[in-house]
Amino acid sequence: MTLHEPHQACKPEAHAKHLSLHALVLAAGRGRRFGGSKLQARYGDQPLLAYPLAVVAAARERGLIGGGHVVIPKDDEASFELVRHMRLEPVLNSAPDEGLSYSLQIGLAALEEAEGAEAALIVLGDQPLVRLDVVEAIISAWYAGGEAIIRPRYEATPDVPGHPVLVARSVWPLIRELQGDAGLGSLVPRPRETLVDVSGHNPDVDTLSDLQALEVVQQ
Repeated sequence: MTLHEPHQACKPEAHAKHLSLHALVLAAGRGRRFGGSKLQARYGDQPLLAYPLAVVAAARERGLIGGGHVVIPKDDEASFELVRHMRLEPVLNSAPDEGLSYSLQIGLAALEEAEGAEAALIVLGDQPLVRLDVVEAIISAWYAGGEAIIRPRYEATPDVPGHPVLVARSVWPLIRELQGDAGLGSLVPRPRETLVDVSGHNPDVDTLSDLQALEVVQQ
């Protein structure tokens, strides 16, 4: 199922349903390919992690989501302070070396305790170009009856799985079976997806050269 970018997004703030949608930011990776401390590296005048957190905070303030949790390493005081500054909820990962799947699992476990949480908007902490209008388009697709997984398809990188990804609660039990760095693409059975066409791109920052490439574009 594919949806084109809406000319005018729906207005989720008009629905009580937004309270059942919570963001989950994954920010517990050690950033070894980057050389360590990736999410605290400076991009512009802020730490890299500040950008996705700001988008989640803005979505909450606009009534698009009911709240936001952020999975961070247990010993990452800088990220903890940043999460608290944005008035989001930290989820402390005591075993970040267990991989992406473990961060997903403990993050979703925290969301299960959030009253009425029916879907999670999975946001990656190393994507500083994530945009609020993309978040709104994904949420609008959910209200329009999208599938259990809804993700953006960026115009500049149509063959690359896009983020953020909305995951309905019906899919969460499948995520509990993942191991290591397996992500949503490894789910079995494979849930149906809705793709929402959006402009631009939203690259990961995995290495220092990735960050430098973004800085060149920003100049």
